[in-house]
Amino acid sequence: MVKKIAILGASYLQIPLVQKAKDNGLEVHCFAWDDGKAVCKEYSDYFYDVSVLEKDIILEKCTEVGIDGIVTIATDICVPTIAYVANKLNLPGNSIECSLLTTNKSLMRKCFTENNIASPRSITVVEFDPAAVQDFTYPVIIKPSDRSGSLGVIKADSLEECKTAIENAVNYSFSKTCVVEEYIKGKEVSVETISCNGEHKILTITDKVITSEPYFVELAHHQPSSFPEHIQNKIVDITYSILKATKVENGASHVELMITAGGDVFSIEIGSRMGGDFIGSDLVQLSTGFDYVQAVLDIALGQFKLPVELTQKKYAGVYFLSENTKYLLPFFEDNSFDQYIVKKVITNPSLQNIHSSNDRSGYLIYQSDKKIDFT
Repeated sequence: MVKKIAILGASYLQIPLVQKAKDNGLEVHCFAWDDGKAVCKEYSDYFYDVSVLEKDIILEKCTEVGIDGIVTIATDICVPTIAYVANKLNLPGNSIECSLLTTNKSLMRKCFTENNIASPRSITVVEFDPAAVQDFTYPVIIKPSDRSGSLGVIKADSLEECKTAIENAVNYSFSKTCVVEEYIKGKEVSVETISCNGEHKILTITDKVITSEPYFVELAHHQPSSFPEHIQNKIVDITYSILKATKVENGASHVELMITAGGDVFSIEIGSRMGGDFIGSDLVQLSTGFDYVQAVLDIALGQFKLPVELTQKKYAGVYFLSENTKYLLPFFEDNSFDQYIVKKVITNPSLQNIHSSNDRSGYLIYQSDKKIDFT
């Protein structure tokens, strides 16, 4: 009998998951708003034009269909609905508590503090109040409590900038709240993990290249990390602590950390889903040989077991095209580096300065025996 998988989200981010499900002979039921960007509609067996936040409507349809698993990749807003449906239908997944701890930055920060996990000092606000932020030393970072893709994230250098940033972040937030946190200067990494029945495996550490202040948007990602072993050991330790504290049990996770010049490691956030920006869908397999997308599907269907073997050690990365990185244009036009380039796509010929990940105009993905520096 053909197994049925529910996939939440239908943007280009979900295409690798839908294609992998089809390769596995699964019947794909895709849920998302048909907003003109729901490109997975054409690849799925069944498409439902419904917001991924409509958990009861999705539960009703999944019950009617008799799905065998429910999953997403790289999209935070789908995570609570997936946990809700999985728990109601007794399917593999994470708890509803975990889904909230790993999508709401306010709850996340509280969890880190309660579990003595090093993280920036922060408060949650619903509106600007000078008294609420008077104990912070500028600069500070303002971010919506429950959005991803760097939407609404900005550094504020003064009380006036803080006011504007808070109003902007609250406007982006679904819950109309935002986090104000102390600014930790350093280099950012992410950690890509897989979990099954409470056991965890770290797959790789990703070095990030981000825009200059005041916005913090990724311009490139590289695997494996270039940090020395003693720093990577600290990264591994804090990652396991975060996974335990946020009650991750099943599936992919993407942990973001900041490494200071002195070698201290601070937790920034965790998503109980695969990292976006092609990190999970492409880079992990290119660098380690581990089929991350297949693993996520198998976990959702209850047919995955740890431990896993990482079968290769390659370098892999992605560069994003924008006005900030227009030096990349020759590499899109020139074939000299095609022996390393796995994929290159220009999505918008008009280059923009990046304020969020939505402002990117293309990307190129590479795999090599060494880190490729296109700068």
